[in-house]
Amino acid sequence: MKQPMRVVFIAPDFPPEQRFFTRGLARLGVEIIGVGGSPEGALDPSVREVLAGYLHVPHLFNEARAAETIARAVARFAPDRVESLWEPTVLLAARVREMLELPGMRRDTVLGFRDKVVMRARCEAAGVRIPKTRRARTVGEAWAAAEEIGYPLVVKPVAGAGSADTYRCDDAKQLEEVLRRTGHVAEVSVEEFIDGEEFTCDAVCIDGEPVFESVTQYFPRPLVFRSEQWISPAQITYRDPHQPALMPGVELGRQVVAALGMGTGFTHMEWFRKPDGEVVLGEIGCRNGGGHLVDMINWSNDIDIYTEWARAVCFGRFEAKPSRAYHVGMVFKRALGEGRITGHAGRQMFHNAAGQWLVADTLLPVGAHRRDWKATLVSDGFLCVRHPDLGKVHALVDRAINEVRIYAGG
Repeated sequence: MKQPMRVVFIAPDFPPEQRFFTRGLARLGVEIIGVGGSPEGALDPSVREVLAGYLHVPHLFNEARAAETIARAVARFAPDRVESLWEPTVLLAARVREMLELPGMRRDTVLGFRDKVVMRARCEAAGVRIPKTRRARTVGEAWAAAEEIGYPLVVKPVAGAGSADTYRCDDAKQLEEVLRRTGHVAEVSVEEFIDGEEFTCDAVCIDGEPVFESVTQYFPRPLVFRSEQWISPAQITYRDPHQPALMPGVELGRQVVAALGMGTGFTHMEWFRKPDGEVVLGEIGCRNGGGHLVDMINWSNDIDIYTEWARAVCFGRFEAKPSRAYHVGMVFKRALGEGRITGHAGRQMFHNAAGQWLVADTLLPVGAHRRDWKATLVSDGFLCVRHPDLGKVHALVDRAINEVRIYAGG
């Protein structure tokens, strides 16, 4: 009897969407050895029940030490793959892969997706339009970079994920304040500010070739909604990314994937479209997008991309047939007030307006403690709709933003 494929999956339980990628591996009959920084007893039951084994590594973020621990512990299982989709552990997975001489992207390749300065240098060498970027390890280097690049500019962690610790600076006074706020960050990237609309291009690649692509637009761009609590962040996944208005971004994604030597797996790229139509790379990771973006892709196409990612990395195939049937809109709501949720307004009216096109409502119930809006895009829950007509989705998204309220107090 043929032995099932064995995959070491680092961070199978966190962030929460990783549980669905773990499920995707299990659906294909893969034997999964989970690796994480939490004790096995803390795992979500849905993850624990599908694992063939679990290794608790308390020093997970010490890459060299963790890689030695993992490689030594899992060698006896004779794994076929080592994978991770969590940004802080993609380099660790690559290092273990190399130590065990297993297929997959090498550490130097993954570094191009993890280190923003390396990423942009490699892309620029391949002719990709990038924001002017400088690395800064000290306050002095940051000031020198600002003088060279000019204002407005953006300061962000070199190895960050999402828009945490990311700030726009319009002048020297703002830069001084931002450098105080980011003093805990070991290295920052000081970048040219690109004025334009912001999108993502998400893809599943096999041997460097995108076999599935999707485009989502942010409303407003993350740099804005991360700085103002009153904003209800929204995003729309377009049913067909291969349309004239979006193809420049899709083609940019293909160019970046080639420039960085992508192998097999997920990519999540953020890009800008300037008012004159020029497209510019923001950044790219060799992992999925967060904020329920993978769910939006599934709802847009009537597929299970969690399982298709697993099929791609394990067997080199992508078998789903995307329907390209729906535009999908998601709005994240932030409670007004502090403490526990006391009520909602406009929620039922929104349900009535959305009707059969309402996909999900995860707004926190009365009595739940509101979340820290600065720590999570999901905030205090979201409303999600889908519809074949883009105008209908925009109208429902606008209603969710302007008419639905969550209140907190006490």
